[in-house]
Amino acid sequence: MLDKLIGNSDAKAHLRHLMKEGRVPQSLLLAGPEGVGKKHFAIEIARARLCAEQNGEACGVCAPCERVGKFDLPTGDNADTFERVIFSEHPDVGMVIPFRRNIRINAIRDLEREANFNPFEGSGRFFVIDEAEKLNDAAANALLKTLEEPAPTTNIILVTSRPDSLLPTIRSRCQMLRFARVPNEDIEKFLVNKKEYTPDRARIAAGLSRGSVGRALSIDIEASQEQRRIMYEVLEAAAVRRDLAGVLRLSDTLSDAKHKDQFESNLEMLESLIHDIWITAASGDRRRISNIDMEDEILRITSFVTPAELAKWLEAIDDLRRSLGVNINRRMATDAMFAKFAAGGSAL
Repeated sequence: MLDKLIGNSDAKAHLRHLMKEGRVPQSLLLAGPEGVGKKHFAIEIARARLCAEQNGEACGVCAPCERVGKFDLPTGDNADTFERVIFSEHPDVGMVIPFRRNIRINAIRDLEREANFNPFEGSGRFFVIDEAEKLNDAAANALLKTLEEPAPTTNIILVTSRPDSLLPTIRSRCQMLRFARVPNEDIEKFLVNKKEYTPDRARIAAGLSRGSVGRALSIDIEASQEQRRIMYEVLEAAAVRRDLAGVLRLSDTLSDAKHKDQFESNLEMLESLIHDIWITAASGDRRRISNIDMEDEILRITSFVTPAELAKWLEAIDDLRRSLGVNINRRMATDAMFAKFAAGGSAL
């Protein structure tokens, strides 16, 4: 079943070895970029242990294998539905997911309680904590109790894109397995062969994916083109014209209530364009451009801004993204960042 997951051959080989030897740690930390399949790998670990065939790796067709990965995960604004372990159709496989920007402490307390029960059907119980970086201090400390003395049949798998944000005491109690971005070529082949994308659409989606199969599948190419055009206007106003009034007008548009749900995706688009301009300005290698359908526009801006300035722009976006976890005024924060862009390198 691991063969169905794209990329990360080293992680696959290591997991196969652990499963074959029966030495999968009770506490695992799967760390790597978003959307590279970490959660699917976690499910495959549980599937292998609960498979009726018990041949080291899951068969994928027996009744336990079929039920392990079938979750009815909550959505929406009802916080109560996120305050428990959500079980798949297999009663020994559960998952904790965050509500908005935090994993609820009651969900971790529920996991602690469930982790003490004997397996209902299989040889062990498996609990996946998705987006574990969203554990706040209270939830993280509650989890430590379970990680310190897990029941012999309990396995806890944390999935995160930011392992450094976890408490050191949590990291020290887990064996870490690192994942890498999936090569664009592999994503293109997958989209063409499995999802019936045209080669051109697959190439654009893979280029925008940042090594994430999940991101490639979620991209609305037509909508992304509109978003990227607006983000390009920001960069042109800032880098080419140094037009403070122009970037502030665009900031108002991006920060208003109508675009609230798109704010973070717009930041990602902006970051992607700046990264392309930076890598092209620094290396001159057009082959590394992600926004391949905007190559001419990207090349135009490279002559107006230095790689050092672009690197500071990327840092500013990262700072703004981190500050979204607290109650900031998005418009003021975006205005300030764009104003620094337009002011030139001396302002950053």
